[in-house]
Amino acid sequence: MLQRFIEDHITQALQVIGAPNGTVAPFELPRQEGHGHVATTVAMTLAKSLKQNPRMLAQALVDALPKTMDHVQSVEIAGPGFINISFAPSAFHVLLRGMYDEGDTLGRSTMGRGKRVNVEYVSANPTGLLHAGHGRNCAVGDTLANIYSWCGYEVTREYYFNNAGNQMNKLGESIMVRVQHLLGDVSAVFPEDGYHGEYIQTIAEEIVRNSRTTVAGLSGSDLHAYCRKQGEDWCFNAIKETLKTLNIEHDVFFNEDSLYSEGKVEQTIADLRSKGLVYEQDGATWLALTKLDQPVDKVIVKSSGEPTYRLPDIAYHREKLLRGYDEIVDVFGADHIATIPDVLAGVRALGFDTDKVHVVIHQMVTFLENGEVVKFSKRSGKSFTLDDLIDEVGADVVRFFFVMRAVGTHLEFDLGLAKEEGDKNPVFYLQYAHARICSIIRKATDAGIAVNSMADLSVLTHPAELALIGLLARFHSTLERACTNVEAHSICDYLRDLAAAYHAFYHDCRILGAEAPYQDARLYLAEVTRRAMKNGLTLLGVRAPEQM
Repeated sequence: MLQRFIEDHITQALQVIGAPNGTVAPFELPRQEGHGHVATTVAMTLAKSLKQNPRMLAQALVDALPKTMDHVQSVEIAGPGFINISFAPSAFHVLLRGMYDEGDTLGRSTMGRGKRVNVEYVSANPTGLLHAGHGRNCAVGDTLANIYSWCGYEVTREYYFNNAGNQMNKLGESIMVRVQHLLGDVSAVFPEDGYHGEYIQTIAEEIVRNSRTTVAGLSGSDLHAYCRKQGEDWCFNAIKETLKTLNIEHDVFFNEDSLYSEGKVEQTIADLRSKGLVYEQDGATWLALTKLDQPVDKVIVKSSGEPTYRLPDIAYHREKLLRGYDEIVDVFGADHIATIPDVLAGVRALGFDTDKVHVVIHQMVTFLENGEVVKFSKRSGKSFTLDDLIDEVGADVVRFFFVMRAVGTHLEFDLGLAKEEGDKNPVFYLQYAHARICSIIRKATDAGIAVNSMADLSVLTHPAELALIGLLARFHSTLERACTNVEAHSICDYLRDLAAAYHAFYHDCRILGAEAPYQDARLYLAEVTRRAMKNGLTLLGVRAPEQM
């Protein structure tokens, strides 16, 4: 935001030196401390088109600027043509006043006003509890949805699931055998590739306890169908309860099976076939992806008649695009990497704009406990569930830890660090910063001192004060960039920097008990910091406690 004090001057100077009309100077944070508050590389980017030495061009640009500019302290040239700009404290005071006036909406944006976005995440089939690895998808997806909403978009949070197919059959069979055992039929053989988790026994016991007469009168396929439906309902309810613990609620639960029952899969095949993109070979149905600039053709319906993942996924994305969203976000695990290009190629072939589709692929998670890897598997029963993880470290830590690294990197979830109540735990560190500010404001209130909206900010000149204000001024752009780039972890990075800057300010600049103008101004600054910290944590789905 500091750049706004010089943008117009640089635009006019660019015209003076003969830059092409519409040239916009890019601004960035200097890479080295002491090189100003913001820098622009516009001279280097223009040098080639204007056929001039970039440093000489930078000098010409600086010479074309007014000799004095409000709130600008200095403009200097460095290296091959960097232009480094330093601002007077008054610039920081203007920004701080504006941020205070935003109130509790500090950081909100209207960049998405009038636009609709669909964010699809979690999307686990109802065959068991969410395992701990699902947590990354849950936290990343919900945080992205929060960011879009914060930036003015109308957000639909969607959950896509399949309650048909072999996995559900195995679930039903696994439950059915447990029910038969409970009813005294010890001859029933548990399927070798069935689900062994404790929850299967729990579901069976609930069925017998609540519906003994009903199940006792069923057998064969009827008993299997009953157990499967009961298992699906139980699993889905359990999943929703887990998500609720993480403060996650979806607007739409979309059943893949409806794509078949409503003829949308058949329509997709027919439309692709009409474009010459579907053919039969070896008893299977193939999609001619080589005609769509993909390396090889792929089967979309096996010779057994069972569709592959690509087919319903193409039909599903077509259906979502038909709903008229301006943007669609898919949050997937790394196991989806191979199918995504094929699905998008198929959707494009149907005439849809796939530039609207943002696919967020998160890498796998490794859980460490006492230095050893914790493994989990729904079928083996050696399960470390998301509920277990929440019970061990708390919902706040779960949300933050799963988001704090870029999705493209493998995540090691250190359970020991997650359970630590100290500054090494980043969640504790951030929450403590917010609680510390609340404590100061509370003590001031108890002493009859309120945050003064008319505080004299000109006394804020200490480097720690200006550094904190400068970081607060980046809150709005950080959130907009996180939305534009469809990335959540940058908010975690920003909040850690903000907490560090606040702790440095708190250490160097006395607040309560300082001379009146300083006390008022620093309380004012602390209050703006509190709002930014609270809003940032809220976007991550993490509580901002007032005391710890």
